[in-house]
Amino acid sequence: MPRARPLTVLVHGGAGGKKPTAAQRSCLTESLISGMHILKTGGRSIDAIEVMIRLMEGSGLFNAGIGSRLQLDGRKRMDAALMEGANLKAGAIASIEGIRHPISAARLVMEETEHVLLVGHHATRFVRHFKVEKDRLGSSSHRQRIAPLSRGKERSKTLKLFRALTQYETVGAVALDSKGTVAAGTSTGGYSMMLPGRVGDSPLIGCGVYADNTCGGVSMTGKGESIIKLALAKHILMDMKQGNSPHVATRKAFRELVQRIQGEAGALVLAPDGRFSIQHTTRWMSAGFWNGRGKPRVADQFH
Repeated sequence: MPRARPLTVLVHGGAGGKKPTAAQRSCLTESLISGMHILKTGGRSIDAIEVMIRLMEGSGLFNAGIGSRLQLDGRKRMDAALMEGANLKAGAIASIEGIRHPISAARLVMEETEHVLLVGHHATRFVRHFKVEKDRLGSSSHRQRIAPLSRGKERSKTLKLFRALTQYETVGAVALDSKGTVAAGTSTGGYSMMLPGRVGDSPLIGCGVYADNTCGGVSMTGKGESIIKLALAKHILMDMKQGNSPHVATRKAFRELVQRIQGEAGALVLAPDGRFSIQHTTRWMSAGFWNGRGKPRVADQFH
């Protein structure tokens, strides 16, 4: 008799220098429960990823979806990506505006086009064609809030302090379903007061997200520029493909990240056999996991 697949869901709500709130931890728990329900009722891992991330995007508690940070021009632009490991299908969007659930927009790219990544106002037009739910708050009404912080003599000092205290509240998830298919996803609003046009690691396949049934799935969070330079998600999985465990492969990649480019990151890493690792180089990382037995576990530090 074939051995049952180890259903597994992992989620994260970002890593950084700020301790996650109780509300954020509660949302992660709810996301794990929702994702596991999908898997236990015969759903695919990619379905679980979308459901878990949509819940976090719609909560307003993270830097994703309706909670996305404002850029220097006072607008919210969001990125998201997801990938499924059986056929290496992937979809991503970058610098999209006015959408409540960017992860669903990324899935539309994956399923309705022959492309992997759509960007900017063309991505927004594409998604609106499918009538994806809008962020009714938008961003134009919030433009003036950022103005006092973007000028004046105290600007540099204020921004430095702000970024030291902030958290990379990108959200992400990884899942393994009953057929042994791994899927991974990410969604983000970038970081506060960033230069318009900047794109981080989250929508870049192989950097912020990757999934391949031959080795596993990864969802990253952290300083996007440093994650991109090492193509970190694929980097970790290639090491696992050589036989290393999720823990060892992630530890090696993070050592290189810190030593070579002084990067900061957190990662969810899941192998096809259900082994997983949650690691971060920052002080805090809100994340959790569940295999469907007992209760979901959510914490703000992992070692």
